[in-house]
Amino acid sequence: QVQLQESGPGLVKPSQTLDLTCTVSGVSVVSNPFYWAWFRQPPGKELEWVGAVSFGGNPYYSPSLKSRSTISRTAFSNQIFLQLRSVSPEDTAVYYCARASRLSSSEYDYRGPGIQVTVSS
Repeated sequence: QVQLQESGPGLVKPSQTLDLTCTVSGVSVVSNPFYWAWFRQPPGKELEWVGAVSFGGNPYYSPSLKSRSTISRTAFSNQIFLQLRSVSPEDTAVYYCARASRLSSSEYDYRGPGIQVTVSS
Protein backbone atom coordinates (compact mmCIF):
# COMPACT_ATOMS: atom_id res chain seq x y z
CA GLN A 1 0.00 0.00 0.00
CA VAL A 2 1.31 3.41 -0.97
CA GLN A 3 1.67 5.85 1.91
CA LEU A 4 3.08 9.36 2.09
CA GLN A 5 3.93 11.30 5.22
CA GLU A 6 4.97 14.95 5.34
CA SER A 7 7.34 16.27 8.01
CA GLY A 8 9.02 19.54 8.83
CA PRO A 9 8.70 22.63 10.99
CA GLY A 10 5.26 23.89 11.87
CA LEU A 11 6.43 27.46 12.34
CA VAL A 12 8.84 29.46 10.22
CA LYS A 13 9.83 33.10 10.51
CA PRO A 14 9.43 35.50 7.58
CA SER A 15 12.39 35.61 5.18
CA GLN A 16 13.61 32.20 6.34
CA THR A 17 13.72 28.97 4.34
CA LEU A 18 11.10 26.26 4.71
CA ASP A 19 12.31 22.68 4.27
CA LEU A 20 9.74 19.90 4.07
CA THR A 21 10.24 16.18 3.67
CA CYS A 22 7.82 13.56 2.35
CA THR A 23 8.61 9.97 3.27
CA VAL A 24 7.14 7.45 0.85
CA SER A 25 6.45 3.78 1.50
CA GLY A 26 4.98 1.04 -0.66
CA VAL A 27 6.61 2.23 -3.89
CA SER A 28 10.00 3.53 -4.94
CA VAL A 29 10.22 7.23 -5.79
CA VAL A 30 12.30 6.30 -8.83
CA SER A 31 9.64 3.96 -10.21
CA ASN A 32 8.51 4.72 -13.74
CA PRO A 33 6.16 6.50 -14.52
CA PHE A 34 5.33 8.35 -11.34
CA TYR A 35 5.61 12.02 -10.50
CA TRP A 36 5.86 13.27 -6.94
CA ALA A 37 4.14 16.55 -6.29
CA TRP A 38 3.76 19.17 -3.61
CA PHE A 39 0.49 21.01 -3.11
CA ARG A 40 -0.56 23.57 -0.55
CA GLN A 41 -3.82 25.01 0.68
CA PRO A 42 -3.78 28.41 2.38
CA PRO A 43 -6.58 29.10 4.87
CA GLY A 44 -9.83 29.81 3.07
CA LYS A 45 -8.33 29.20 -0.37
CA GLU A 46 -8.21 26.40 -2.90
CA LEU A 47 -5.57 23.74 -3.26
CA GLU A 48 -2.54 25.08 -5.13
CA TRP A 49 0.07 23.07 -7.03
CA VAL A 50 3.59 23.97 -5.96
CA GLY A 51 5.48 21.66 -8.29
CA ALA A 52 6.66 18.12 -8.86
CA VAL A 53 9.66 15.92 -9.53
CA SER A 54 9.65 13.03 -11.96
CA PHE A 55 10.82 9.51 -11.29
CA GLY A 56 13.95 10.48 -13.22
CA GLY A 57 14.60 13.50 -11.01
CA ASN A 58 13.42 16.29 -13.33
CA PRO A 59 11.71 19.13 -11.42
CA TYR A 60 8.69 21.14 -12.54
CA TYR A 61 7.42 24.26 -10.78
CA SER A 62 4.43 26.52 -10.59
CA PRO A 63 5.45 29.73 -12.38
CA SER A 64 4.45 31.79 -9.38
CA LEU A 65 6.76 29.85 -7.04
CA LYS A 66 9.54 28.79 -9.36
CA SER A 67 12.03 31.43 -8.27
CA ARG A 68 11.76 30.41 -4.61
CA SER A 69 11.28 26.63 -4.84
CA THR A 70 13.42 23.55 -5.15
CA ILE A 71 11.91 20.06 -5.33
CA SER A 72 14.04 16.94 -5.31
CA ARG A 73 13.92 13.27 -4.45
CA THR A 74 16.27 10.57 -3.24
CA ALA A 75 15.99 6.85 -3.72
CA PHE A 76 18.38 6.27 -0.81
CA SER A 77 15.76 7.11 1.80
CA ASN A 78 12.76 7.11 -0.56
CA GLN A 79 11.93 10.72 0.19
CA ILE A 80 10.74 13.82 -1.60
CA PHE A 81 11.88 17.29 -0.56
CA LEU A 82 10.49 20.80 -0.90
CA GLN A 83 12.57 23.87 -0.16
CA LEU A 84 10.78 27.22 -0.21
CA ARG A 85 12.98 30.27 0.28
CA SER A 86 12.24 33.76 1.52
CA VAL A 87 8.90 32.80 2.99
CA SER A 88 6.25 35.32 3.96
CA PRO A 89 2.93 35.05 5.83
CA GLU A 90 1.30 34.39 2.43
CA ASP A 91 3.07 31.02 2.42
CA THR A 92 1.10 29.91 5.46
CA ALA A 93 -0.79 26.78 4.39
CA VAL A 94 -1.28 23.08 4.82
CA TYR A 95 1.33 21.45 2.62
CA TYR A 96 0.72 18.06 1.02
CA CYS A 97 2.87 15.65 -0.94
CA ALA A 98 1.20 13.43 -3.51
CA ARG A 99 1.81 10.87 -6.22
CA ALA A 100 0.57 11.20 -9.78
CA SER A 101 0.79 8.91 -12.77
CA ARG A 102 1.45 11.84 -15.10
CA LEU A 103 2.60 15.42 -14.80
CA SER A 104 -0.46 17.35 -13.67
CA SER A 105 -1.17 20.42 -11.59
CA SER A 106 -4.40 18.95 -10.25
CA GLU A 107 -4.41 15.17 -10.40
CA TYR A 108 -2.98 12.65 -7.99
CA ASP A 109 -3.87 9.19 -6.77
CA TYR A 110 -2.25 9.17 -3.32
CA ARG A 111 -1.72 12.05 -0.95
CA GLY A 112 -0.26 12.47 2.51
CA PRO A 113 -2.29 13.81 5.46
CA GLY A 114 -0.64 17.20 5.18
CA ILE A 115 1.39 19.39 7.50
CA GLN A 116 0.37 22.80 8.77
CA VAL A 117 3.05 25.43 8.20
CA THR A 118 2.66 28.89 9.67
CA VAL A 119 4.91 31.78 8.72
CA SER A 120 5.00 34.27 11.53
CA SER A 121 7.47 36.25 13.56
